[in-house]
Amino acid sequence: MKRKTFQSNGLTFSYLDTEGEKPLLVALHGHMMEGATFLPLMQVLQSDYRVIALDQRGHGYSDHAATYTRDDYLSDLQALLQTVDVQAPVILLGHSLGGVNAYQFAARHAGMVRALIIEDIGATVESDLSFCLPWSGFFKTEEDLVTRIGARMAPYFAPSFRQTEQGWKLAFEPADMVRSQNCLNGDHWQDWLATSCPALLLHGDQSPVLSRAMSEEMVARRANVHLQMLPGGHVLHQDDFPGYIKAVKDFLEIYSAKGL
Repeated sequence: MKRKTFQSNGLTFSYLDTEGEKPLLVALHGHMMEGATFLPLMQVLQSDYRVIALDQRGHGYSDHAATYTRDDYLSDLQALLQTVDVQAPVILLGHSLGGVNAYQFAARHAGMVRALIIEDIGATVESDLSFCLPWSGFFKTEEDLVTRIGARMAPYFAPSFRQTEQGWKLAFEPADMVRSQNCLNGDHWQDWLATSCPALLLHGDQSPVLSRAMSEEMVARRANVHLQMLPGGHVLHQDDFPGYIKAVKDFLEIYSAKGL
């Protein structure tokens, strides 16, 4: 597994790549996370898939940006696929922000996407990330940073902790996350319904972000979607990794057998 970079629109982007001549699966993280959140997934799938986990703009080891629009994120993903020079449609897996990026990219580039795996995000989005604004700046110790974030939430963002000469900080800028979320909020039904490639929708039964009613409507209105309910909240790849990885592998195996 290697960390690589590419440049696009004046920004440098970082990504993890298992490499190999295998079908490509691109994993897109949610707000305040980074590609490393998918390391356990990459380790499980790398025998059968080339897995790339992108640090999206403003996250991880990728550059912070001036804007975080829907078109920005989709342009970044297109630049990544051009960089790795894929010759066949890819599988897009996305959590939260990354899930919307995945199905919106598929809506605009249907011929480039063979399947979607969407983790706990709906066809309409309305969230407020302003709670993270007090996390900005430097902290004397890692424990101080954890205390500011809170013991319950800190483990989800641990890969984004950075130790610097000035102290401990987060890889992302909280104000950027708020701006990005504001651009993400809205009605995306047209994009969700624009494609009919195989799709897996994962929903946490305790999720504060995706309701059961929304997940069931997304399946009812779009062809070729399988809904998998899992115990956990919004970050299912951490809350229930065994269930999460089984659902992902079962989905990939079923559709691979059908010539996905």
